[in-house]
Amino acid sequence: MKAKLPEVTLFEETRGRLHDNLAEMTVEIHGTVASGWEPLYEQFAVNFAQRGELGASVCVTHEDATVVDLWAGDRDTEGNPWLADTIAVINSCTKGGVALACHLLADRGLLDLDAPVSEIWPEFARGAKADITTRMMLNHTTGVAAFRDDLPEGSAFDWDYMCDRVAAEEPWWEPGTRNGYHLMSFGWVAGELVRRASGRSLGTFFREDVAEPAAADFWIGLPPEEHHRVSPLKSFRPGKNEKFAAFTNAFLADPSGLQGRAWRNRGGAKGDSPAVWSAELGGGGGIANARGLARIYKTCATGEFVGRSQLRRMSSVSVGTECDAMLLLPTRFSEGFMLRMDNRNARRGDRDSVNVREGAFGHVGAGGSIGFADPQIGLSMGYVMNQMGKSVLLDARGETLVDVAYECAT
Repeated sequence: MKAKLPEVTLFEETRGRLHDNLAEMTVEIHGTVASGWEPLYEQFAVNFAQRGELGASVCVTHEDATVVDLWAGDRDTEGNPWLADTIAVINSCTKGGVALACHLLADRGLLDLDAPVSEIWPEFARGAKADITTRMMLNHTTGVAAFRDDLPEGSAFDWDYMCDRVAAEEPWWEPGTRNGYHLMSFGWVAGELVRRASGRSLGTFFREDVAEPAAADFWIGLPPEEHHRVSPLKSFRPGKNEKFAAFTNAFLADPSGLQGRAWRNRGGAKGDSPAVWSAELGGGGGIANARGLARIYKTCATGEFVGRSQLRRMSSVSVGTECDAMLLLPTRFSEGFMLRMDNRNARRGDRDSVNVREGAFGHVGAGGSIGFADPQIGLSMGYVMNQMGKSVLLDARGETLVDVAYECAT
């Protein structure tokens, strides 16, 4: 039996338990929360009061019930409110959607993740890339993590051109010898597998076979008639003497290096514009809200999406390293998904993290968004905001929400 979801505005006793310094909080939180999940509502409020949140949504499902569905704040700097159906660019959370599409095709027997990629994309498997497997296209070990030569402006919106370019690119390291996060190239490296295996474009297959069955407001290629719902992202503005992650320092220091090319050489795919919203940018152009992310992972959390063996692959470590070639910090990936990467207690180096528990899988987006499933306890969660943080992984806003969600679930 599903828990009844009372309106948040009725929780005056919850408001009364908020910290004293939230007494003057003016942001109005909308949505619903089930009994026992009030602490997550409280932390969502703290994000606005103490952590610089502008507009955001958070949604949690547990054991087949939606237990938290909240939104608050402004959808833009003009003070227009974030509404129940407001959506925003979720950056690399999009990669999780691409990975879901690949695993669904694998579960149907249309994509062999253990086969040489030459069987489905022979143009890609040339030269140093001849022995790459389909699995490697998902776990960031192909070495095709950035483009050395300048991409023409607007080329990111030409699918065939970008797939030709990524197929011709020489790897930055010997494929399979290390992993390095494929910042934007993942969208074509993995997304073309979806097109070839399904016979439909990445965005079309994702919408028809992944998002719509889950009733998820999650798009890889947003129709123009839906653009009015998008909340533009607000860039992070560093403070005085701001300390940046090693990845950021690397692309600032060397524009021609791996990080510099990955961040700057994107063929017009960088930014927050109607062209980006409409394009099928599997590396980072997806658009959703927290409810859309939570629903899309709910089917995984409840075991409805794919068979048990496929689900096991989604949650099992495929690669891990103490120093990711791109992000320059410890990372762990399954085939297409981020796994637990908790660096918050690291004595040295970056503390950027993905604080899900072992057995959970999903993906974060640069600036702070996240969507994930934890099938062990039937939990799924989404968090989407418009004020970007400085990290390519989570910051305190998302980390705290994830921690509290686990506390409430267990």
